[in-house]
Amino acid sequence: MENCFIECFEQAIKENWDLMAMTNYITKQNYTYKQVAEEIIRLHTLFKELNITQEDKIALVGRNTPEWAITFLATITYGAVIVPILQDFHPNDIQHIVNHSDSKLLFVSDNLWENLTEESLQNIRGVFSITDFRCIYQAQGESIQMTMKHLDSIVAQQHPNGVTKENLKFAEKDASEMAVLNYTSGTTGFSKGVMLSGHNFCCMIDYAKQHTNLVGKGYRILSFLPLAHAYGCTFDFIAQFAAGGHITFLTRLPSPKVLLKAMEEVKPDSIFTVPLVIEKIYKNNILPMLNKRSIKVATSIPLISNRIYAEIRNKLVNVFGGAFRSIVIGGAPFNREVEDFLTKINFPFAVGYGMTECTPLISFEPNNYVPHSVGKPINGCEVKIDSPDPRNTPGEILVKGRNVMLGYYKNEEATKNVFTEDGWLKTGDMGVIDEDLNIFIKGRSKTMILTSSGQNVYPEEIEAKINNLPFVSESIVIQSDDKIIALVYPDYAAMDEMHIEPKDLTSIYEEHKKTVNASLAAYEQIKEFRMHPTEFEKTPKKSIKRYLYEK
Repeated sequence: MENCFIECFEQAIKENWDLMAMTNYITKQNYTYKQVAEEIIRLHTLFKELNITQEDKIALVGRNTPEWAITFLATITYGAVIVPILQDFHPNDIQHIVNHSDSKLLFVSDNLWENLTEESLQNIRGVFSITDFRCIYQAQGESIQMTMKHLDSIVAQQHPNGVTKENLKFAEKDASEMAVLNYTSGTTGFSKGVMLSGHNFCCMIDYAKQHTNLVGKGYRILSFLPLAHAYGCTFDFIAQFAAGGHITFLTRLPSPKVLLKAMEEVKPDSIFTVPLVIEKIYKNNILPMLNKRSIKVATSIPLISNRIYAEIRNKLVNVFGGAFRSIVIGGAPFNREVEDFLTKINFPFAVGYGMTECTPLISFEPNNYVPHSVGKPINGCEVKIDSPDPRNTPGEILVKGRNVMLGYYKNEEATKNVFTEDGWLKTGDMGVIDEDLNIFIKGRSKTMILTSSGQNVYPEEIEAKINNLPFVSESIVIQSDDKIIALVYPDYAAMDEMHIEPKDLTSIYEEHKKTVNASLAAYEQIKEFRMHPTEFEKTPKKSIKRYLYEK
């Protein structure tokens, strides 16, 4: 029996016993690896007293905190299955996932518990606060609160000399079995339970340790991506902990102001983020400066432009703490104009590609990143393009390897539909691959527009052009009555600053349409810019829920 997943945590704790493991950014509460082990053993004792088995599921929902991470680790290292749930889900969706997953226990933030209904949690035996691990609800006939009163004395009896490296021993569980049940937050209107094994996570940990410089002993990490999402959970937390890193949990919403202040203080060695963060900084801080007449003139002169770009690069590096080796961008398509600018100023970044079903990484290139690509397939993962000419004609990206999920929980039909007959996972993304195995994504197969003339249009590529235009906050490109139109939510803050009235947008957007169409093929031309009155509804990962707007 291979126990690599659980063993990697046991080994990390023993090797880094006295080092700092976790910090709450707001309260400044710290946990060493030893203290994390003590909290894990306390929860293991609770699970054992409650007769929790390795087949049982334990649900976890709340903001990124050390206690969230400790609950996750305690469940995994006990051998049970953790069910991380995005705290941004509607309470009805949280309750549905708790029930659908057959979870026996629920660990939850106090503020979220206020919005949940006890009677709706069908299989839950007990609910615990992840603020201080107290029991805040027990089902009828349970005596969990009584057990909690005696828990510390039970732990002391079992560990009379305290928890030590010598007596630390976690559960035995085959790494091929499910360890995490992660519910997707996709844009297709419903969530599926992705069954991820210990082997899946070992693939990620091994790759991060052996083939990148993004994790390491003593590395400082600022965790601000949602931990209930596979991207943040795997690279901000699991891989860092397994490598002996020090994780500071932001513990609050990552607004640009809060995030950049935290970056300055923590000075992270690696940064994992989504395009939205970088794009906002570019649009709000860099683009206005580049559009100044004096800067435009200066950047047209090679010697001067090099100095200006070097200065911008240094300022941008310092904005993110000044100590990072690279910024990894993933989770959504990256705006090409922003990427081109970062490449021009030699900013240290790389774009990766993945999905929850692949734990989540499919491709990345930490050293020789090719602009506009999403890197090469990671070790342990095969990629092929379902196309007669994979280098030039886009086809669906298919994946096979150690990173690929076991399937969807209690959904055999969906599992069958997402795999080919010979075992390749269908990603739903369209792309091409070059001779060096660099992958270039063209768009989602479900969002691809097929014109009446039989041409394929990838709306994400057009949206990237539109979103960089003045007075545009965000957009989606859809097909309506055989016409390609752009739904645009205006940037009202920029309008107020420039004293632009809403009535002026019609003529401004008409000019925008001409600008965008000048860079598009004839079959891609936008027929209309249509103003949308409100911000588009999004998933917790900040992807627009397209299905709400497509006709």
